[in-house]
Amino acid sequence: MSNLRTYHAKTSDVPAKWVLVDLNKKVLGRASTQIATMLMGKDNPRFTPGVDLGVHVVVINADKVVCTSKDKKFYWHTGYPGGIKEEAVADRIKNKSDQVILKSVQRMLPKNKHGAHLLTKLRVFPGSEHAHAAQNPEQVEID
Repeated sequence: MSNLRTYHAKTSDVPAKWVLVDLNKKVLGRASTQIATMLMGKDNPRFTPGVDLGVHVVVINADKVVCTSKDKKFYWHTGYPGGIKEEAVADRIKNKSDQVILKSVQRMLPKNKHGAHLLTKLRVFPGSEHAHAAQNPEQVEID
């Protein structure tokens, strides 16, 4: 019998890495799944569930993302009787594009404390300028 051992990665084993994602004319759903995969670290060969091996993701040009669904709407409630509100995704992208990306990625992450921690590693900017140039993020091309 051979002496095989299962490798269990630790957060301290993987150095912190920053990536830059440009969403200019990218489809919202495809981009969100790839960003969520990077945050969870599933593209890392040392992926271990429950261990933070993902990268910090900086998203630029969030206001130029494309949503292919025509009937997608955002709903929220004000807390008052009859206070249900709705807004089309196209309008939401014009007004609050960073929230569209954050919500889309959040819903693809685990629904627990680990997922909440992973979401803190995502930074979304509506334009092409971002505040994380000091981290030297590596440009990553997504589909």
